[in-house]
Amino acid sequence: MNILLVDGNDKKSSEDYLKTGMLPQYDLYKEVLLKLSSTEINVCVIHPTWTENFMEIGSNLDDFEGVVWTGSALNIYDSKLIIQRQIDLAKVLLGKKNKMFGSCWGLQVLVTAAGGKVRKNPKGLEAIIAKNIQLNDAGIKHPMYTDKPKNFDSFCWHYDEVELLPENSIILASNNFSDFQSMSFIRNKSEVWGVQYHPEFNPDWISGLMLMRKSVLIEKKIYQSEKEFLNIYDYLFNTQKIEQLSYNNFDISDTLIEERIRYREIDNWLKYLKTSF
Repeated sequence: MNILLVDGNDKKSSEDYLKTGMLPQYDLYKEVLLKLSSTEINVCVIHPTWTENFMEIGSNLDDFEGVVWTGSALNIYDSKLIIQRQIDLAKVLLGKKNKMFGSCWGLQVLVTAAGGKVRKNPKGLEAIIAKNIQLNDAGIKHPMYTDKPKNFDSFCWHYDEVELLPENSIILASNNFSDFQSMSFIRNKSEVWGVQYHPEFNPDWISGLMLMRKSVLIEKKIYQSEKEFLNIYDYLFNTQKIEQLSYNNFDISDTLIEERIRYREIDNWLKYLKTSF
């Protein structure tokens, strides 16, 4: 199978990750896709914010069975050419027969391209851990959540949320921070699964993000003190020692730490993609 992985970030953001020793989001996502797939897949990464000519020579948008869209530090409502380029690309892809999966920004781009609307969340920043995400009845029955607990936590970082759903959307999950933590919809011949959180993130990567954005996390009261910040950081950075630590000490669910649960949405999408062709 051929999968198109659309990098939502601008080049500077990706370079900033590399400077701190982290993988850029597109490499992290590619690593997870290759790890989870039970069959051989080819993952082609494109960077529509980096250049107008973002497709590899000799390839075109009809070459792929599935499309995955990463997160980003961008805001969809900003009037920037690099954002509009992604929306235009999404409109083209939605017009083809595709199975699509979007994380956070990826969801927001696909929703916007399908006629929905995204806003700055009036509740502010939801960061590091999106807690107590709850599946509704549609979510429990949806193939994205096969073998996923009804209530779970996930890694996250977003200021924005979906405000207006595209036509024919099905809301699958929500929490106290957002009514639209996940959804699915069909547009033209394409089927979209989207989540506002980041099932592709892992504890080591998110601990690096915490260091990068420490001042923001404390300023926005995600953590009330440096001590609280360091406690969570040390825990996530040292999950290899999980048997010596307690989730409950930090109000962290095993759904966040256990890999088989954390990656479930992406794993299920890959299985769904395989059975669709």
